[in-house]
Amino acid sequence: MSGKKTVLLVDDEKTLVKALKFNLEKEGFQVEEAFDGEEALEKAFNLNPDIIILDLMLPGLDGFEVCREIRKKEEIPIIMLTARGEDIDKVLGLELGADDYMTKPFNPRELVARIKAILRRSSVKDESLRKQIQIGSLQIDLLQHRVRLGEQEIDLTAKEFALLSYLASNAGRVYSREQLLEQIWGYNYYGDARTVDVHIRHLREKIEEDPSNPQLILTVWGTGYKFREEL
Repeated sequence: MSGKKTVLLVDDEKTLVKALKFNLEKEGFQVEEAFDGEEALEKAFNLNPDIIILDLMLPGLDGFEVCREIRKKEEIPIIMLTARGEDIDKVLGLELGADDYMTKPFNPRELVARIKAILRRSSVKDESLRKQIQIGSLQIDLLQHRVRLGEQEIDLTAKEFALLSYLASNAGRVYSREQLLEQIWGYNYYGDARTVDVHIRHLREKIEEDPSNPQLILTVWGTGYKFREEL
């Protein structure tokens, strides 16, 4: 059985797919291709790839809809590709559960580096985090990857859970956005703090009684965020 990591490459630009496939295979990845949204969903669910490279502008279902449908069932890491370079596309992609985005044109070596970083983070098992954390009515099971608020189970994306777990495991410590990007996303995100802000906002909407007046994930103005030590 092959030990290669599988990349599902989804783009209707066949020349780009060919070039990216060449670079990825040279780095030791197994590459599967899809050229429209329907094919992307079929292969995502049937092949269960390790990571998906997903273009936004696809015939049929666009990349946003494909990402939305995948996130209903799977937590496969997704890197979105966009040719527009518009902030709203990037933010919407992150809100739908994408782990990262890249704006065309880009250097294939940078894409390879980001893929490796995401896969490395998703495979690392930190034994120190194998425990339960509880503060007030919030319970975080770091082994089972489950979060409960009182009697209600909270549905988090993989990246939201990683961010919450990291902050809660280091309660009271203040982290800058750049530090959180490095710890959770695994590489320098070129100072784009919106990635952290979007995920923090989503977490607050899910675990805070009043997201506009958070009591768990606190903003430290001019610095970043911290998880409160006690209620």
